Amino acid sequence: MANASTPARTARLPGAAAPDNDWPAQAADTIERVVGTVRDKTTGPAITAARGLVYGLFAALVSVVAAVLLIVMAVRLLDNYLPDAWFGEDHMWAVYLILGVLFLLVAAILWPRRRPREDSLA
Repeated sequence: MANASTPARTARLPGAAAPDNDWPAQAADTIERVVGTVRDKTTGPAITAARGLVYGLFAALVSVVAAVLLIVMAVRLLDNYLPDAWFGEDHMWAVYLILGVLFLLVAAILWPRRRPREDSLA
C-alpha cells in the first residue's frame, strides 16, 4: 500500500525527446552546449600549438643528432678508406680538407637561394 501513496514517476528514455515543460533539462543541455563550444574554441588551438611545439622540438633534436652522427661516420669512413700511398700514414688533414670542401660547396649552392631579411634593406 505504500506504493499507492507515492506519486508516479515517468522515466525518460535516453533517446526520447524532452517535453516542452522540462525546462531544467533544457537549461542543462544549453549550458552543456555552450561550455562545450567554449572549450572547443579555447583548448583546441592550445592543444594544436602544444603538439606542434613538442613535435617540432623532437624533430629538431633528432635532426641534430642525425647530423652529428653522419659527420662522425663520414670522418671515420674517410679516415679508414683513404689510401695511405697518396696521403701518408697520418691523413686526418685530408679528411678535414675533403669534408671542408664538401661543406663549402653545399654552402656555396645554398647561399644564393636564401631570402634577405626585409628590415636589413632599410
